[in-house]
Amino acid sequence: MSYLTESLKIEILMMIGYGHRARTQCEVVRLFRETHPDLPPLNQGTISKIEAQYREMGHVRKVPSKRQAVVDDDTKLNLLLALEENPITPARQLARVSVNLR
Repeated sequence: MSYLTESLKIEILMMIGYGHRARTQCEVVRLFRETHPDLPPLNQGTISKIEAQYREMGHVRKVPSKRQAVVDDDTKLNLLLALEENPITPARQLARVSVNLR
């Protein structure tokens, strides 16, 4: 789904339609393939995710991942120092140590 731009997602929402004129996901998959034969085909799950995001957030812009951890310079330095002191320390233990050193 990463190849789908914001404008393509909006186009997909327009293909879905509204009310009694709404298309099924199967119909949208077929219409998208006909309209954009040069792009990888969509599946129903992708359409469902786009529609759900629009209903939940009111937009289809890319949402930053919640998994990205922000690590400041002090934490990085603490990790490097802890690793230098004991180079065979497991990564999980290093992460705990760096949190405690803040």
